[in-house]
Amino acid sequence: MKTKAKLTLGVGLLFLLIILLAVLGTFYINALNRDTQNILVANYNTLDYSRSMLITLDEDLTNPKSINKFSENFVKQQNNITEIGEKELTEKLSQDFEKVKSNPHDSLIYISIRKDLADIMLLNMQAIQRKSNVAKKTANDAIWWIAITGTVCFMIAFILLINLPGNISNPLKELTESIKQIAAEKYSERVNFEGHGEFGDLAQAFNTMAKKLEEYNNSSLSKIMFEKKRIETLINNMHDPVIGLDEKKKILFVNDEALKILGMKTEDLIGKFAQDIAVRNDLMRSLVQDLMLSKEGKQDKKPLKIYADNKESYFEKEIMDISITPTGEKESKYIGHFIMLRNITPFKELDFAKTNFIATISHELKTPISTIKASLQLLENKQTGTLNDEQKQLIESIKDDSNRLLKITSELLNLSQVETGNIQLSIQQSDSSKILQYALEAVQIQAEQKEIKLTVKIDENLPLIKADAEKTAWVLINLLTNAIRYSHEKSEILISVNKGIDNVVFSVRDFGKGIESKYREKIFTRYFQVPGSSKSGTGLGLSISKEFIEAQGGEISVESEFGSGSTFAIKLNTVS
Repeated sequence: MKTKAKLTLGVGLLFLLIILLAVLGTFYINALNRDTQNILVANYNTLDYSRSMLITLDEDLTNPKSINKFSENFVKQQNNITEIGEKELTEKLSQDFEKVKSNPHDSLIYISIRKDLADIMLLNMQAIQRKSNVAKKTANDAIWWIAITGTVCFMIAFILLINLPGNISNPLKELTESIKQIAAEKYSERVNFEGHGEFGDLAQAFNTMAKKLEEYNNSSLSKIMFEKKRIETLINNMHDPVIGLDEKKKILFVNDEALKILGMKTEDLIGKFAQDIAVRNDLMRSLVQDLMLSKEGKQDKKPLKIYADNKESYFEKEIMDISITPTGEKESKYIGHFIMLRNITPFKELDFAKTNFIATISHELKTPISTIKASLQLLENKQTGTLNDEQKQLIESIKDDSNRLLKITSELLNLSQVETGNIQLSIQQSDSSKILQYALEAVQIQAEQKEIKLTVKIDENLPLIKADAEKTAWVLINLLTNAIRYSHEKSEILISVNKGIDNVVFSVRDFGKGIESKYREKIFTRYFQVPGSSKSGTGLGLSISKEFIEAQGGEISVESEFGSGSTFAIKLNTVS
């Protein structure tokens, strides 16, 4: 019997037994409900009516209200006659009640009515006892049949629990053990299941597979060819261009993606030396040059721009040297290179879109901000009108916010220049003293507001430097602004310009909070701000400063000790 049929039979039988139990339970519950309901409606109500009439007899039946109350319960009793003999007792009660209404002061009639009500109550109590016995018998029958059915269900379920899981799990367990043997390269393993069900078919298929694996294992050539084919399929299914070279730079394999960007066919590459292909292929020439740089430890990390699929695409190259340790030897042996080009075009396109968006928004924001500043100047002019103190405070607040927005937009415009690589520099012979003087004048008011002393020390006979004076002054202003912002009131900032061997060093030293060691390497990262700092900013100033200085062939660095302040230094080359 097939496994599916076994499961269907076992579960189906249990399902039928559960339905049988449910039907039996429902049947006997309904029977008990009918018996108890019959007692309640037929007899209990009569006892209640009789009790109410007995209570009324103790009252004054000469009172019309008492007679009406007795009459109401009597009418209900007349409509609830359910037992044999109850009708005659009710008619007798009716006759005695009529006598009471005609002669309410006759005490003998009251005794007769009490006897009539006692007889009716006795009759219904006997009926309750009888019907209670019937309900008890129904409950006993229910317990008996449900117990028998439940026992049968339990026995069948127990038999299924013992046998069914084993019939399914034992073959699977045996098959799992056999698969583990095959995985351990014991291809002589076979499985044998009794019966002709699914497990028998599975055993036959497994034995066929094991036999074929044994044959292939005995054939080294088949195994080598299979592994080679598998590796080739894996490489060809990669979405990134891949090129494999041996130690003599002979091309061993090239996948389809690499063929597309090289614009060549497989037969023109496999087995050829990369140097020979580089003579007539620009991309291969670039890769061979990068291969030489890689061996010298100077691998170029810049993305490659390649025209592929009728559009410009960007690739990030990775060149890996491949070495193996031959059997029985301890030293590794160099056997070739592996070149992979990762397609980063979608990321570049997103980066260009972001840069253009930042540049456009920043440029568009400068005009309304300038208009706001011009309007503020008009408002401050006394010819426009006199302002009260509150209005002056509002104007100062707007002025501060507009200055901050203008600074942010300027930083974003500088950032867009950095990201696009279009940093517009005007490198000339520049005077270090004049650049510093311009920066000091720009931050003088900020320093005076916090009563910070700017101490300047400049070496004599400073040589001219090769720099963009405007961009360098912008960087110095940014460093001085940061120093003032993070310095305590009435403190000091040391600014020095020193002559080096072939450079000039600008340094800005403050005595503020300083920077923790774990954050020093990150402060030149875009948008990074030291955690816990309550000062506002974009986190772009230092990153843009670094790009500007390095674009001029200089260096920017920081030294800081937490709690003792920071020193930022700029090195720019002198005119030779």
